Amino acid sequence: MITELNVEHLALLIALEQRAQSGTSETQMLESLGSQDTCVLGWWQNEQLLGYAIVARLPFEAELQAIGVSPEYRRSGAGQALMEAVLAIAKGWLSERLLLEVRMGNLSAIRLYRRCGFSKDGCRRGYYPAATGAAGREDALLMSLVL
Repeated sequence: MITELNVEHLALLIALEQRAQSGTSETQMLESLGSQDTCVLGWWQNEQLLGYAIVARLPFEAELQAIGVSPEYRRSGAGQALMEAVLAIAKGWLSERLLLEVRMGNLSAIRLYRRCGFSKDGCRRGYYPAATGAAGREDALLMSLVL
């Protein structure tokens, strides 16, 4: 089941992010939960929050700011379900496109986005800090989907 989250869910969201490690800070989560131009969705199973997505409304577009799924539920359809809900939100806002950026090395996320119809728009060199234990920085792949 997917529901919209609110500030009351902050502690659950923080605990999930510690497992999912999508790179979203507590400050970003709190700001997203309190913003009228952002929707935070939660994917629940057996009354446990096991996935989330944050989508922001921009003037003509929407941006997927984060998506995270608890590691033991990856490849279970949770990411696909969250993406479908994000697309529905963006279409409801009458956004023209849905934008996102993803670590170049996050191949499972890139596969999910391609399955949803996203295409590559470009690359930001050295955008992300290196993954834990690695040196240097990692590129970001920019993707979008025309709605």
